[in-house]
This record gives sequence, C-alpha cells and structure tokens, in this order.
Amino acid sequence: MGEGVTITSSPVQTGRMAARRGSTGPQPYDFRRPIKLSREHVRMLQIVFETYARSCATLLTTRLRAVSQLSLLAIEQVTYDEYISTLSSPTVIGSVTLAPLPGQVLMEVPLGSMMASLDHMLGGPGGIQPTRPLTDVEIPLVRNLLEKMLAELSYGFEQLVPTNPRLGALEYNPQFVRAVSPGDAVVVASFEIRVGDTENLASICLPFTTIMPVLRSDNDDVKLSEEEQAVRRNAHRKISDGLSAAPIDVAVKFRAVRMRTDEIVDLQPGDVVRLHHPVDEPLTITVNDHTFAHAVPGNQGTRLACLVVPEPHEENH
Repeated sequence: MGEGVTITSSPVQTGRMAARRGSTGPQPYDFRRPIKLSREHVRMLQIVFETYARSCATLLTTRLRAVSQLSLLAIEQVTYDEYISTLSSPTVIGSVTLAPLPGQVLMEVPLGSMMASLDHMLGGPGGIQPTRPLTDVEIPLVRNLLEKMLAELSYGFEQLVPTNPRLGALEYNPQFVRAVSPGDAVVVASFEIRVGDTENLASICLPFTTIMPVLRSDNDDVKLSEEEQAVRRNAHRKISDGLSAAPIDVAVKFRAVRMRTDEIVDLQPGDVVRLHHPVDEPLTITVNDHTFAHAVPGNQGTRLACLVVPEPHEENH
C-alpha cells in the first residue's frame, strides 16, 4: 500500500505533493491509515486559508510595491516525513506557534520568492535572484515580512478560533526541522505565490493534534493545558480590567422632536423649541443610542444633573 493521502480543495486542482513529483494521476491510499478529514473539515479549512490567501496577497502587493498573488491550491493530509520530503533545499521555513492551540506549525516560503520579495523591499526590480543564505541585514527584513503574513493568518483563523501567531526560529534545510514525529499525520495547505514575475509553491503545515480539536468543536472547545488555561484567564482578566476603566460617552435624552428643514435653518439664538416630552415621563440614558436606564432632571449645586430612577413600567407594579 502507498503512504500518502491527498485531499484537494477543488476537483480540478492538484496538490503540492503531486505538483512537486510532476504527477497529476491517482494518489496512493493506505488502508491501514484511513483518512480522518471529513468533507466538512476540508471545507472549513478551505474557507480559512482562502481568506488568508486574499488578505496576504493584498499585504504583499502593498508592502512590496509589486503585484503579488497568493492562491490556495490544495489541502492535503500526509505524514510529516512525506511533507518534508517534498520541500526543496534551501528554502525558508519558520516555526510558528498559534496560541492557545498546542503544537508547532510550519510556514514555508521558497527562497526564490523570499529573495525576490527582499529585492522589491530594497527598491530593486525583483525577478530571479541568486540562491544563497540570507545575510545578517536581510534576516530582520524577512522576519518582519513573515510576521506580517502571520498576522493575516490569525485573521483567517478567527472564523474557527482566536489565535496569537508567534514566529520562532528560521531554517533553510527542511531536514533540520522537527515539528512532530516522522510518521505523525499533518494537514498541509499548499499555495501558489507570485511576487512580480517570480512564481513558486509555498505551504503551511499543521499537525493533526493542533487542528483537529478545533475542527471537531462546535464551541471553540479546545483542550488546553493548565499553563495555557492560566494564560487565557490572565488575558481575560486584563481585558475585563481594561474595559472597566474605559471612558464611555453617556447621553441623557428627552423625547425626540420632529422639525422641518426650513425651521431648523431659521433657528436663531433665543428661539424656543417646544419639547413634546411629558413632565411625568423620565428621560432616557443611552450609550450609542442603546437605552440602559432612565432618569429625572435636576441639579447638584450649580451643575445640571439627573437622578436615575426605575423604568416606568416597573413603577406601575
């Protein structure tokens, strides 16, 4: 039996493995390792990565000042060893964490596309660049660009679960990267990346243990370790404290009055506008036109004020 399983995002599209091997025919299937991704799972991932591809293409075009495209080719289920064997060397591979999700994700961009991007960022024409390691000056530029691309990945994943991508170490040789065990199942999203006239295949590799809890959950019920739960609780507390101290514009309103346009234009200082607000009806207290309390007008010393009172219907009971 063969070892690979390929799920393409469209019947007419071929996966990364087939594209790199130069084959568009049937793919081998291992009956000892039945496929676990359902059609619904593939559809969910397809929406995530298509959203990411569109936003990332806009980012690259704006940042590089060159027409750039990123198109989703396929979503594939393979082993980690099979994925690594399809990657060329050298290439640019970034180790990524998607907190609060567990595990390590890989983001791979061909060195040719990265060198062309660097040339555009530095004011060059792009195109085919020499194959060589990145210099100490170029590495910070590459990391910054990859971090911007990861921010767009977070935007795509918002439909499934909020994530906080963090870029770790960069590597050139795929054989030196060990995210999971060689036989572990991974989900690979393959992309066609075009930067100016340069065209290559890029990919994002997610371990099954990272993505499956999200796909199987209806309520973002991701199993987290105690440490990850503590980080989430701390973040929730900080957000709550920040919101509690945030200033909010509050308005106290009378009942609205309808006036014609010419009446409003003719208003002069000293004119009196009659309000149709009953004397015994409380005013409304609103935030962004949402009523959350009622009050009666008054003053506190020399300042106008209002006294919060129960809602009118509550007084009648």
